[in-house]
Amino acid sequence: QVQLVESGGGLVQAGGSLRLSCAASGSIFSDNVMGWYRQAPGKQRELVATVTSDGYTNYADSVKGRFTISRDFAKNTVYLQMSSLKPEDTAVYYCNAEWSHDYVGYDYWGQGTQVTVSS
Repeated sequence: QVQLVESGGGLVQAGGSLRLSCAASGSIFSDNVMGWYRQAPGKQRELVATVTSDGYTNYADSVKGRFTISRDFAKNTVYLQMSSLKPEDTAVYYCNAEWSHDYVGYDYWGQGTQVTVSS
């Protein structure tokens, strides 16, 4: 069983910054993708950013240039550095890890952390 624990959410003013952390534990396959997703009330959960086990990154257009995803392999932790925050970034942010092995897919989620950006 894999556990993902997020931290770092909070209330910030527009233009401010936050760094989210996700600590992973358990039996995680070496070839994996970790990422951040977010969900606002009444809306679908959406991709924010992903990073592969060899460091390739992908970002939603809405956060490109403002957010940075990174991994600390020694600590088994993924981060999301958020800058120039906008009220539209307000959501619950979830950490995700996924991979496939022998044609079986695996998908794990953290509990979520609230980010609120005031105008």
